[in-house]
Parts: sequence; structure tokens; C-alpha cells
Amino acid sequence: VQSEPETVCNVAISFDRCKITSVTCSCGNKDIFYCAHVVALSLYRIRKPDQVKLHLPISETLFQMNRDQLQKFVQYLITVHHTEVLPTAQKLADEILSQNSEINQVHGAPDPTAGASIDDENCWHLDEEQVQEQVKLFLSQGGYHGSGKQLNLLFAKVREMLKMRDSNGARMLTLITEQFMADPRLSLWTQQGTAMTDKYRQLWDELGALWMCIVLNPHCKLEQKSSWLKQLKKWNSVDVCPWEDGNHGNELPNLTNALPQGANANQESLGQCKSLEYQHLPAHKFLEEGESYLTLAVEVALIGLGQQRIMPDGLYAQEKVCRNEEQLISKLQEIELDDTLVKIFRKQAVFLLEGGPYSGLGEVIHRESVPMHTFAKYLFTSLLPHDAELAYKTALRAMRLLVLESTAPSGDLSRPHHIASVVPNRYPRWFTLSHIESQQCELASTMLTAAKGDVQRLETVLESIQKNIHSSSHIFKLAQDAFKIATLMDSLPDITLLKVSLELGLQ
Repeated sequence: VQSEPETVCNVAISFDRCKITSVTCSCGNKDIFYCAHVVALSLYRIRKPDQVKLHLPISETLFQMNRDQLQKFVQYLITVHHTEVLPTAQKLADEILSQNSEINQVHGAPDPTAGASIDDENCWHLDEEQVQEQVKLFLSQGGYHGSGKQLNLLFAKVREMLKMRDSNGARMLTLITEQFMADPRLSLWTQQGTAMTDKYRQLWDELGALWMCIVLNPHCKLEQKSSWLKQLKKWNSVDVCPWEDGNHGNELPNLTNALPQGANANQESLGQCKSLEYQHLPAHKFLEEGESYLTLAVEVALIGLGQQRIMPDGLYAQEKVCRNEEQLISKLQEIELDDTLVKIFRKQAVFLLEGGPYSGLGEVIHRESVPMHTFAKYLFTSLLPHDAELAYKTALRAMRLLVLESTAPSGDLSRPHHIASVVPNRYPRWFTLSHIESQQCELASTMLTAAKGDVQRLETVLESIQKNIHSSSHIFKLAQDAFKIATLMDSLPDITLLKVSLELGLQ
């Protein structure tokens, strides 16, 4: 800045196998990230490598000197920096001249310019103390002054490190987690039996997500994973460690923050978004011909979305189930489906329909299993142009909402293990039920629209609506939807759809 006087900084950077392993700068700026002077010197070294003279390790240079040269070298070094190094030089000289000193028991001498051994760990320099200080500062501000944004920037830094396979990612996340665990508000909330704020809980969610990335990293050694498991168990055993669910108290949660509708509701504003272009990058070890990282990623996402899972107890955890599902589906919607990906969709849809108790689209599911309406709507629209039969089969299977049924579905009575059991009277606390029912209604409306002109399919969808939808307002909405679809301006009224509309309206 022109108004500030120009300052000269002394900067030292140590490299090891293309990584900056330590930095010092006389500017005194303390931060997690390198100061501007370290960055400037690094860029200078990268852009003008010829301007930075490359020397042999200093131990090699000293080895080439005779006794007179060595004495001259040491005396000149002491003269130039006498105020700083004279006490150290005299102390070392005394120790070297003493036969029994510790320094004489060690063969050779250290050389900071020689670099580490090839077997030694090498990692990017990270100022651990500064990481701890900054996280502690941001947490103490309690969400004010953009502290949440700053913490998210730190999380983004960890993600970047993991992407670069930098071992500091796990180190940095460990330091961040320790500061989160030491937050004095945790014990206060536990004592009072009050839930933490949603913004703060979202930061904890991000912590959990990043730890998952670390422990699932296929490039990690087994001993690293063992140490992380030990550390995670240690944190988990601490009394103040928050529950994922968060409802420590017995009070009813605040339901004013209703879930936003639609798959894109959680993104940034039955403008800031980046437009990404996904491409097939071939995997190094093919599992099957034509597979790529993209096909593997899509398949894993479909498997995860289709897993049968019990609805958690608390409001926040239930909202998180919906939010995570919708965020993952919105990611999938950014991908343009080609023949290879359609093949994956078909394969997974069949697997999920036949998947037994592991699948949320299996024939028999637990009464409190998380409904598959949102996921099935995505599968239905994706599969419809390619395999209509499979699309309808998947969507119709997903229409059920067993938590509102008085008994479980009977299944095939010829098989003893499918006989229905009487459901206990306990009505589970599904705080997101209205959101779930609206998603069920959306799925039904999507099928009605697609089935226009197909008598048999319309009758099947109608039966599914009458069997599975229990909300009169949603049935009435579907009656209206059916009427609108049946009487579109550009075609003659669809008589079957009008009958569907009438039947639903009467119901």
C-alpha cells in the first residue's frame, strides 16, 4: 500500500520432494496460511529457478575445505552475526573440545540443507498452534463477525488437502476437532438440556463428513486408520460430545423452520451454482469394460440413496436425512445420462427391487424405514425414456408410507417369513411427516402426468394412490392435477384421466 513504508523481510523456506516443509519470516504475521512474503518467494523460486543458485548441502562444501579455510569460514560467520551466534558458538566450541560431552558421542553433525532421508515422512508445513488459536477464536465469537464462514473456509482447506493427498488434511482436522470438543458451550448446553443452534450443528455435520472422507480414503495405511479409530472413540466417549440427533432435552423441538420444498432448496441462491461438466475418466483397474470414475461414482450414489434405513428420532436428524438425500440427487441431476449411465440406472433399479432387507425398495421393509419417494421420483424420470416398465415398477413400489398403516404389508402369504405382524401402538415422532407426504404426492403426480393416454397404467397409479396416500388434502391436490393434465389446451380431454380425477375428488 502506497501510504505504508516499504519493509524488507527475511524469509527462509525449506523444501523436501517438491513440498514446502518449513517457513520462517521476519514479518511476524501469524496465520494458518503462508504470509504474502513466503508466497512471493515461493513464486519467485518457481518462475525464476535460474535466479536462485543451487548449492550442494553445506556439509559437502565444508568437507572440501582444508583446516585454514574452515577456520576462516567459522570466524567470518561469527563476525557477521556475532551478536546472535557468539554465545552459541562458544558453547559448541567448549562441548567439542570436551571429550566426554554429548556432542562427541554422536557421529557426524546435522545439516539443515541436506534434506530428509528418502524413507522419512515429508509433508507440507502447517502451523499447528495457529490452527488451534484461529478455531478457538472463531468458536468464541459464537457465530458473529462471519466466524461460521471462516470455519467453513478451514473445512474447505481440509477438503483441498485431502484432494491433493496431503497428509496434513487429517492433522488439521484433528486440531479443529479438538478445539470443537473443548468449546465451553458444549458442557453448558448439556447441563441445561438445550439443543445447540442449527448453524453450529451444521459445522459439526461438516466435521463428521470430513472424518468420513479421511477414514474411507483408500490410500491410507492400516496403522493410520487404527489410530484415527482410537481417536474418534476417545472423542465419542466424552460426555459433552454432541449427539448427531441433538435432542438432549425433552422439550418439543421448534418446528417453525420448515423444510424447504424441492431438490434444489438447499443450494446456494407419489446464480452462485457452478455449472459443472462431468466426463468419463477411465479407471486404472477396470471392473468391467466401459467403466469409469463417473460410472462408479453414480453407482455408489444410487446404492447409497436406495439403502433401507430407519428414520432417526430427533427433528434435526430427520431434516438432515431429507436434506442430504436432496443434495445428492441435485448433484446427480447435473449429470447428463448417456447409454453407459442408463445401463447403471437399470442395473441398480433391478437390484434395489430385488434387494431384500438391505434395500429401501425391497418387497418388505420396516414400518419406520425412511420413505423412497424423492429418490424414486428421480429414478422414474431418469428411466422413463429408456425403460418405462422398470420406471413404473420402481415408482409404484416406492409409493408406500408404512408409518401411517395400521399393519405391515402382508407380502406373499405362501412364504411364512412374509406373514404380517401386528404393529405396536406407539406412533413414532416423525417431525418431517408433512414434507414426506408432499414428496409422496409429487411422486404420484409425476406418474399421473407420464401415464396420460395409457389406460392400464393410469388405473394402476390410481390404485396405488388410493392404497398409499392417507392425506385428504393431498388426494384432493392429485384430483386437481389429474384434471389439469386431462384438459390441456393442445389436445382432446383424456377420458381416463378425467375418471381418475373424479374418483380421487370423490374419495
